[in-house]
Amino acid sequence: MEESPVKSLVLWLLDLRRYLLRILLVLLILSLFFLWVAPRVLIWLQAHFGQKLAFFGVAEPWLALLKVAFLSAFVVCFPYLLWLIWRAMARVFGLGKLSGFLTLLIGTMLFYGGMLFCFFITLPYGMKFLLSFQREEIVPTISVGHFVNFVALFLLAFGLIFELPLFMILLAWVGVLDPYKAARYRRHAILIITILAAVITPTPDVFNLSLMAVPLYLLFEAGLLGARLAVRRRSKLLRGNTG
Repeated sequence: MEESPVKSLVLWLLDLRRYLLRILLVLLILSLFFLWVAPRVLIWLQAHFGQKLAFFGVAEPWLALLKVAFLSAFVVCFPYLLWLIWRAMARVFGLGKLSGFLTLLIGTMLFYGGMLFCFFITLPYGMKFLLSFQREEIVPTISVGHFVNFVALFLLAFGLIFELPLFMILLAWVGVLDPYKAARYRRHAILIITILAAVITPTPDVFNLSLMAVPLYLLFEAGLLGARLAVRRRSKLLRGNTG
């Protein structure tokens, strides 16, 4: 006997609530652990980017360490978060175990790849460019709070933006995105990618802009390829079910 739509929705909402509680619990536990090592992580970040930091409020160093701990916890538990998101979607769209494995593998690689790209390429060049405007009469004094916010924002932004191919594949699988039609709008995609790269890149120079725009376009093309494969696979499954 098939479940009614209302019952299916209620069960899905209960699952979603359970998954949210799980991820919050994991984030809390990992944040408490990383709070212990946060000072060393902050020193490592400071040394990597070659910055001397200051603070302008009594609680600023403590809040900065809390942010470092939460960022570290989120980065470490991202594969688990991705797995829970897939489980929540699997009930709605009838996704199989193979799709779950591929989602976890591809999504994790893309997220960490985006963060590493930002950490080792974009942010060092960006900071060097932004700080190049200092003069003898203008000496930069960077607060630890602003430094942590700046680094965390760009690391997470790059990690999530690099999930573009996976997002496109999922949209194609559920029938929202037609990759063959989307391929006709490459010029529009290039324009959108250029604007997006200009917004999220920390510097206005063309070099840093291209460092973001070129990988984004390659990710878009990879997403189109993956979306085509997903559509073909979905069509075969539908033909097999109706045959």
